[in-house]
Parts: sequence; C-alpha cells; structure tokens
Amino acid sequence: MRVDGLLFDKDGTLFDFGSTWNTWAAEMIPKMAGGDMDVARRVAKELDFDLEAGSFLPHSMIIAGTNRDAAEAVVRAMPDRDLAEVENTLMYAAASAPLTPAVPLEPFLSGLAGHGLRLGVMTNDTEYGARAHLSEAGVDALLNLIIGFDSGHGAKPDPGPLLAFCKAVDLKPSRVAMVGDSTHDLVAGRRAGMQTIGVLTGMAGKEELAPYADVVFPDIGHIPDWLTS
Repeated sequence: MRVDGLLFDKDGTLFDFGSTWNTWAAEMIPKMAGGDMDVARRVAKELDFDLEAGSFLPHSMIIAGTNRDAAEAVVRAMPDRDLAEVENTLMYAAASAPLTPAVPLEPFLSGLAGHGLRLGVMTNDTEYGARAHLSEAGVDALLNLIIGFDSGHGAKPDPGPLLAFCKAVDLKPSRVAMVGDSTHDLVAGRRAGMQTIGVLTGMAGKEELAPYADVVFPDIGHIPDWLTS
C-alpha cells in the first residue's frame, strides 16, 4: 500500500461541491436577505455567487473558506446583522444542505477501512456541520477522526490540523495522503509532509491542482486502484 492513512476534505471531495452547495446557496441567500433581492444581490456579490446561474464563481473564497469567512462576507453586505448570530445561522443551516456524495461513500470507506487504513476528515467547515453531514451519509463511524476549522487545530492551508490527525492515529505524515479538491487542501498536505491527491469534484480544474498534487483523479473512486499500483 502506498499509504497507511487517508485524510479527506469534505466538500468537493467526499461530496460533489456544485450539486450540494450551489443548490443550498441559491435558496439560502434570498432567505437570509428576507426576500429583498437587492440585499440578496449584495450578499451574493460578497460571496462570489452568481444568483442568475445559481453557482459559486471559481474564485469564491467560500469554496475553501471557513464558516467564519462566509459569515463575515454576509455581514459586509448586511452590516446591521450580528456576526456571531450570522455564523450560528449559517452553521445550522449548512448542516442540512442537500448532500450529493461523489461516490457511494459507505462501501468506499468500508473497503478502505477493511484494508487497515486509518481514515479521517479535515474540513474548513465547522466540526458540527461535518459530523452532521457524515452522520447523514452513514459514514461517521468509519472515520478515526473528524476535524473542523473550529476543532482547535487551525484551518487549511495551515498544516496543524493535518498533523493533529497523524498524531491521533500514530502515523508518520509521509505515510498519509491528503485528499482534496482545492489548492488549500493540497498546500496544507505538502506543508504537513504528506502525499497529496487532487480530485475534480470541486470547482478547481486539473491545471490548478496539478502543481500541488502527486496525482489528480476525476473523483475519489479512483483511489483504491492507486493505493496498490
């Protein structure tokens, strides 16, 4: 086996980003604006979300950002709103986002665990949101560790949370692969001394990920063959 552990990003990696978060944001932005489309357009602009197309723009900081980043963007558009209140609203609302797994996750992760691999998720989402999504997908019990940006280890591209996973599962970073759909994921992996796997189920293209990845796949379903090749 090329590695003894795999650490996955969540959004855009385990779950297809567009199908999940474009759908959620298209409904959530007007709702947060109280139906006022002028306010909704201001919020969408801060989030780099195209309301007409119903899609985040490729350069949106939301793609790899934290829940706090999103809340701060909303408050820039709605300065009368309290940041902590907006942050909580987004956290609880995001926990019920319509999930679209990149591949059937239970058999995929069960197969990896069955080969003795240590598995984890490190997301710049909240730990609350991550646990809610992974529980809904029925795979939380297959993971050795679930880390959010607010779990006390920092956020990507800082390597701190990745190294926290290695410490928790007692593996050298060189024997772990970070799997992600954004340069934040892969840069964090490189900084931690891990192997890096890019996937194209997020908003970034192969040409953007390739400089930071050991390999780039269409989706995570290609990883099992890579492990033993």
